[in-house]
Amino acid sequence: MTDKEIFEIISGIENSINSELSKVIVGQKDVIEKILIALLSGGHVLIIGVPGLAKTLLVKTLASILDLKFSRIQFTPDLMPSDIIGTDIIEEDPQTGKRRFKFVKGPVFANMILADEINRTPPKTQSALLEAMQELRVTAGGTTYELDKPFFVLATQNPIEQEGTYPLPEAQLDRFMFNVMIDYPAYDEEIEIVRTTTAISEEKLNKVLSKRELLEAQNLVRRVPVAENVIEFAVRLARASRPQDKLAKDFVKEYVHYGAGPRASQYLILGAKARALLKGRPTPSIEDVEAVAFPVLRHRILVNFNAEAEGIASEDVIKHLLDEVKVSTEESI
Repeated sequence: MTDKEIFEIISGIENSINSELSKVIVGQKDVIEKILIALLSGGHVLIIGVPGLAKTLLVKTLASILDLKFSRIQFTPDLMPSDIIGTDIIEEDPQTGKRRFKFVKGPVFANMILADEINRTPPKTQSALLEAMQELRVTAGGTTYELDKPFFVLATQNPIEQEGTYPLPEAQLDRFMFNVMIDYPAYDEEIEIVRTTTAISEEKLNKVLSKRELLEAQNLVRRVPVAENVIEFAVRLARASRPQDKLAKDFVKEYVHYGAGPRASQYLILGAKARALLKGRPTPSIEDVEAVAFPVLRHRILVNFNAEAEGIASEDVIKHLLDEVKVSTEESI
């Protein structure tokens, strides 16, 4: 397919996907947009929300309309790495009677993985999935197995459940492109949810994007040109979040323990590229960077004790950064 054909598919896919998802999912348009941006960028998403907000249903439905192999892993305290990656079993050849080891692939061998309640399993098991996310391959019994592309992980986390949980370390959180928050539905949306989910439904979902088209779309996102001032804005935004950087203002120095690394700058630009294509534009603007700033930076900025004592969260820091950096960028033009 030509770049023009892929561009036309991407620019119309958001409406097509929302149309199909609306048969099952009510609302959550912003969450769906962020997941699509991450998918087109080849990144992974950490979804945080209280139970009962259809996180699992959203991911499963999205996988079905994108014609991707879906796998759900329920993370529990007794889950082992082999339960994710797979394990070697002894198999006997019926003809020769000889025994040999055969690798049985685990649920990680899929295109879209739902890691449900990832913070409920110990770090050793968490790292088994996170390694696959980073390397796109797994090793078992001394043999390396490549994962099928596209490979996309959506991990969910319950923010109100602290008992028996193992929070992800900051270095592992950094492997997620986006940290997306799912909030309670609006009043009208909840009315519709109750109405539709308590009645018989026979909605049929249609495929809107093939695996091949998705891979070509991901390649196109990488080739999208970006203006120098947009790249500079993304880099300034990330650097301004670091207390020790000369771009950091007093607000950051007072309330931030550590800021976002270079991967944040990369994801800000990748996300802006994907968002621009979704909106039918051939190149991203500063507004596209601003639109993905919260999910990219939310889990990469760690506030200090002073901020916690005054009720200042990472979102407040990001709001401050967006205002400060945009003003300084405009002044330098």
